[in-house]
Amino acid sequence: MTTRPTLRRIFFDKLTIDARIGILEHELRATQPIFVDAEFDTVVNQPSNDNEINSVLDYRQLRQTIIDCCTQQHVNLLETLVENTAQALLDSFPDVMRVKLRISKPNAFTDCAAVGIEIKLER
Repeated sequence: MTTRPTLRRIFFDKLTIDARIGILEHELRATQPIFVDAEFDTVVNQPSNDNEINSVLDYRQLRQTIIDCCTQQHVNLLETLVENTAQALLDSFPDVMRVKLRISKPNAFTDCAAVGIEIKLER
């Protein structure tokens, strides 16, 4: 029996990270929370082996890469953070065919839940 390639989507919903982000005076002095929503499409050529984590893309590694990208240094623009993080994810995980990344700042305005940027990159 031949297994046909299928698509598997891994996602994160509102991963909360304290980041050094922003160009305003108060943003340059302190961290602020950001929310990260992410989707990763991978092509699966074989069934997962329930006893072997290496048979799948370990989402702990995806999560850690996002955290590292968002906390390693101060970034002025949310657009830059989203672009750099999405590209780092594609560069670090060859099994990922598409990444959709949304990063938002929940404390930017008092009259909305959050403001953010979304990007989609594909191989």
